[in-house]
Amino acid sequence: MRLPVLLLGALVCLSAAPGPVTAGADRSCTDLRQFYTGKGFILAGVPQTEISGEHLRMCPQGPTCCTSTMEENLASLSARETEGLIREAGRSLQAVFNGLHRSFDTYFTELHGRSERSLQEALSPLGPLYSQNTRLYGDLYTDLRQYYRGSALNLDETLSEFWSRLLERTFKISAPTDVSLSEDYLECVAKQQETLRPFGDVPRDMKAKVIRAFVTARSFVQGLIVSGEVVRKVSQVSLSPECTKALMKLVYCPHCRGLASVKPCSNYCSNVMKGCLANQADLDPEWQNLIDTMIQVASSFSTEPSLDVVLSSIPARIYEAVHFLQENMDTFTAKVYQTCGTPGEPGTGSPTLHEQRKKSGSLTASEYKPSPTAGLRLEMQVSDLSSKLREMRQYWIQLPVELCRKLAAGSASQDKCWNGITKSRYLPEVMGDGLANQINNPEVELDITKPDMTIRQQIMQLKIMSNRLKNALDGNDVDFQDASDDISGSGSGMCVSGQCSRSRPGLYAYSPDNNRVRGAATSQTRLCSLLLLLPLAILLLQR
Repeated sequence: MRLPVLLLGALVCLSAAPGPVTAGADRSCTDLRQFYTGKGFILAGVPQTEISGEHLRMCPQGPTCCTSTMEENLASLSARETEGLIREAGRSLQAVFNGLHRSFDTYFTELHGRSERSLQEALSPLGPLYSQNTRLYGDLYTDLRQYYRGSALNLDETLSEFWSRLLERTFKISAPTDVSLSEDYLECVAKQQETLRPFGDVPRDMKAKVIRAFVTARSFVQGLIVSGEVVRKVSQVSLSPECTKALMKLVYCPHCRGLASVKPCSNYCSNVMKGCLANQADLDPEWQNLIDTMIQVASSFSTEPSLDVVLSSIPARIYEAVHFLQENMDTFTAKVYQTCGTPGEPGTGSPTLHEQRKKSGSLTASEYKPSPTAGLRLEMQVSDLSSKLREMRQYWIQLPVELCRKLAAGSASQDKCWNGITKSRYLPEVMGDGLANQINNPEVELDITKPDMTIRQQIMQLKIMSNRLKNALDGNDVDFQDASDDISGSGSGMCVSGQCSRSRPGLYAYSPDNNRVRGAATSQTRLCSLLLLLPLAILLLQR
């Protein structure tokens, strides 16, 4: 009686088990062999006809043309190809940022250069005060250029120093020819720039406008550079092993099952890509914040006084300031004598300077008007910058959509697409964006308590850059030291004191309908095992 019982259990099990003893077992693997070699692999070990698929670890088990080695090779290939698509998308976005940078930099440097070249025309009426101090004016433009390029200059101090030196030179040229002014005395004169306001309101007004113009221009360029760097670094982040398995099932398992022409269901693809790019999607809030702030900064360039007016009017503002001092030199000199003492017996002033005072006109910055062409070019520049930046706002959450657009079936084929198991509709719901929303992702296993630290660093870079740009909008000078190491350990999803929970959240809080299909073979196997164990239990009891 024991032998018949054992045989009965074995026969029942074998009759229930899936295997190569089916009509499809003799299906040719010619198409897959051609496809496999076309991907650069050798045919050694590739079956001629379908084999049983119990060995598969990523694809659904069943008749297949793929061995374990082929499955691993194709899984690695799917990850490399997807990483290539991500890097390609990243390079395209970097190219846009680089183009915006070149465009704005060319515009700004040309504006700066034209302003510097117009110095001679605007200041030549000042006579020796210009001709003997060309280096002083040239140094101002050099300092402004270096600041824009990222130098650690304090722009407020630089402009204050310029006006102090200009006051010193103007007073020296205006002094009687028989009076010798010592370096200490001239230094005392220079210190009166802030208190006596010899140039009127021009230095204070010009300083506020120039600082705001250069701070916003520099921060805007830095924002473009930082944004491009974030894209470059994030696009190089490797995909996780869990993602690689999901990509294999999505992309190449249909080939192993003889369904090469069947494209993945769009919702199925969305869940895979949202799971694979969950950390990247967490960039979205700070990314959009930075892009919006950069658009604000770009718009500020055309706000009165516009960027082109501020830069182009610098020579006229300097002339206006010097002309004001010349007109009030006697009053200023008397106040200087009260503060710094009398340098010597009064004599006759410089004839050349007095003649230049009479000859000098009354050009002021308020009368300065840039050409209509310059204003039109600025409007076009701002419009182009803003429109292209807006196109980038949702890059990180649109990336999975763009990848699936290349891989997945269209909306008309949702009943005849690859759902990870077979050719049928995909039933689970589509997950949200970001790491926290992947807790129930049925396709990619993720530990939402362990975010990618490289991406967290880039999120911090975005926050820092946004704050700098907001400061720049208020005209506040900003510091552009590298903050790549400034990583905060606080916030949701971060490990506290290096201690991270090792317990994984439940990946399936609900049972997706597709799991019913997946569980069919498993249930059959369990039944088989029970039938085999039952005779053994009877034998043990009889002993």
